Amino acid sequence: MGKLLLLPGAILAEVSGSLALKAALDQPAWYALVVAGYLSAFVLLGAVLRSGMALGVAYGVWGACGVALTAVLGAVLFDEPVTLLMSFGIAIVIAGVLLVELGSQATQPDRKPEP
Repeated sequence: MGKLLLLPGAILAEVSGSLALKAALDQPAWYALVVAGYLSAFVLLGAVLRSGMALGVAYGVWGACGVALTAVLGAVLFDEPVTLLMSFGIAIVIAGVLLVELGSQATQPDRKPEP
């Protein structure tokens, strides 16, 4: 499985674990999803690194996207407030992830396709 599929999987697993943690405060059965989510996230993140993605890029994208997605879904699922300042911060996080990814691509040598 390519790193472009593994990284979103790691992000979604981490976000699921984080959201389940909030839900588990009222219903402890959700702790099973907390454990499964975080365990899956780290296994998938390890697979991303094994596939050759740079640590700074993988961890940066994973962490930043996780923060942004958790904040948005926390508002949707748990009615947590999202202020204008928080929305601006989420936009900055997304812009930062894009800059890290673009910067990492600029440092990679041009690869010629294999025949």
